[in-house]
Amino acid sequence: MGETTKRYTDEFKSQIVKLKQSGKSSADLIREYGVTKTSINVWVRQHEKSGSFRAEDNLSEAEKELRMLRKENKHLRMENDILKQAALILGRKDG
Repeated sequence: MGETTKRYTDEFKSQIVKLKQSGKSSADLIREYGVTKTSINVWVRQHEKSGSFRAEDNLSEAEKELRMLRKENKHLRMENDILKQAALILGRKDG
């Protein structure tokens, strides 16, 4: 059976970060709240970097630019496909 991914609220994550920063050990947090060490480390890093737990808010400038360029590329490909179809339809009408 596959392991299910738990979803935690930002408030819960914030409380875990505060507990960790106040000196509570990761082992205690894992035992008491059932979170993973990886989650604790990610949440602390996100909180220190941007104050946000949203992945979008924690992207580097290069990652943000890559996302924007991929979105733009997808949009341009769709426009190109539409123009090709229009050219085919107009070509049939003229001929």
